[in-house]
Amino acid sequence: MAWNEPGPGGKEPWGQRKKPQGPPDLDQILKNLQERARGLFGGKGRGGGGEGGANKVSGFGAGLIAMVAVILWLASGFYIVNEGQRGVVLQFGAKTEITDAGLHWRWPFPLETVEKVNVSQVSTIEIGYRKSDKTGGTSKVPKEALMLTQDENILDIEFAVQYKIKDAADYLFNVRDIQTTLMSATESAVREVVGKSDLDFIITEGRDQVGQNTRVLLQEIMDRYKSGIQIVTVQMQKALPPEEVKAAFDDAVKAREDEQRLKNEAEAFANDMIPRARGNAARMLQEAEGYKASVIARAEGDAKRFSQIVAEYAKAPGVTRDRLYIETMERVFSNTTKILVDQKAGNNILYLPLDKLVAQGATRTAGPVNTLQPLPEPDSPAPAARDRTRDSQRTRGTP
Repeated sequence: MAWNEPGPGGKEPWGQRKKPQGPPDLDQILKNLQERARGLFGGKGRGGGGEGGANKVSGFGAGLIAMVAVILWLASGFYIVNEGQRGVVLQFGAKTEITDAGLHWRWPFPLETVEKVNVSQVSTIEIGYRKSDKTGGTSKVPKEALMLTQDENILDIEFAVQYKIKDAADYLFNVRDIQTTLMSATESAVREVVGKSDLDFIITEGRDQVGQNTRVLLQEIMDRYKSGIQIVTVQMQKALPPEEVKAAFDDAVKAREDEQRLKNEAEAFANDMIPRARGNAARMLQEAEGYKASVIARAEGDAKRFSQIVAEYAKAPGVTRDRLYIETMERVFSNTTKILVDQKAGNNILYLPLDKLVAQGATRTAGPVNTLQPLPEPDSPAPAARDRTRDSQRTRGTP
């Protein structure tokens, strides 16, 4: 017989019974797995007497597994809230409490959940333009930027709004889309403030005032919505007229700047001249007061001196009269230009260029002045005529 042909009784040529061919029994596999599980927990296998002990051991293992699972489930209720955040605890979707930074515990999922909200982060939205994260530039949004002023002018304006969260619960539950809501409210507030202001006021000195009014109005709107948003700042980035009339407005702005510059220069000049004029006026008043005091003092002194002179004149009239005459002549001649003429060395008829004599006397500092130029001598007069002339001159010189 061949080596692989079965022998008598279904045995192989080597005397072994041939195993039946086919898939394993599923019930047997499950039974074997149960026995192995009982063996892991201290069971005794298939013995009939150990079935009660195996059931007890199996129940203890299941309880232990359940206890570990419960502990892990409860431990999953611990959560950490970082600094600058608030934790909103929700029980079946309803708010129960708000927790601050630190380690906290709540009932694990699905009983309670936690929503963490960053209340310290300052976010920014743009009105009238958008920033590009890729290129770093900006793109205009005309439907948001073009606004109408009170004086019926069109203004191209851009705003940047910075905000942060002040109430985490209101932020989560009262507003569905906070970005869209805030942008719409900002645009409405800006249009209201701009519509109540003139173009010149917005472009020039009213930029800060417009931003402040917009921030106050926007905060009132968001508070009415109970959005939990706090508006930090509202900054006007740009306020310009449309491109079609930009050249005319630039000229107007330059004229306004020139006007302001001239006003500043005039105020500076006034601030310089007014104190100087006041100082001059005060100086003149002081000089007048001094002159008044000096005149009064001189008059009083002259009066006392006259009284003394009268007393002395009564004692010696001649001496006092000569003294007064000499003092008067001395005072008069000290303030006048003097020219001395020597009659003995010169001629009777002299040519006196007084203007030249005075000019030379002013320029010279030392030395005698001798610019008398005698005229050509005429025929000598008779001796009698010379004597009469000398007598007449001597008579005029007598006091």
